[in-house]
Amino acid sequence: MSNVLYTGKTHTTGGREGAARSNDGRLDIQLSSPGGSGNGTNPEQLFAAGWSACFIGAMGLVAGKMKLALPADLYVDAEVDLKNDDSGYFLAARLHVSLPGLDSGTARAIVDGAHQACPYSKLTRNNIDVEIHLI
Repeated sequence: MSNVLYTGKTHTTGGREGAARSNDGRLDIQLSSPGGSGNGTNPEQLFAAGWSACFIGAMGLVAGKMKLALPADLYVDAEVDLKNDDSGYFLAARLHVSLPGLDSGTARAIVDGAHQACPYSKLTRNNIDVEIHLI
């Protein structure tokens, strides 16, 4: 049995050339197709931002269990590809993780643990091609 901790709610109109607004008004954005002339963002950028933020949180949980502090200047650069082939459209993604000051073994353990714990990573597992790089 699981407990709902939070439900994000949005109202979106117009698809990739539309707008999205959250029920609390904190998110109110214009949308545009990747590479298009519109001024808005796109679902791939939104997914990249959400996943990278969640992944940093998951790294914090893993590091805490290891009794380690994460470096203040850590970052995650996320890339989400919109691709297509004969079967249709699909996504692929890469996370580039910087954990400066940590040895590579410790950094890898944190990243691997975060990839197991992060809800976005769980969502993508066995659904899209994912690469995670330590930089």
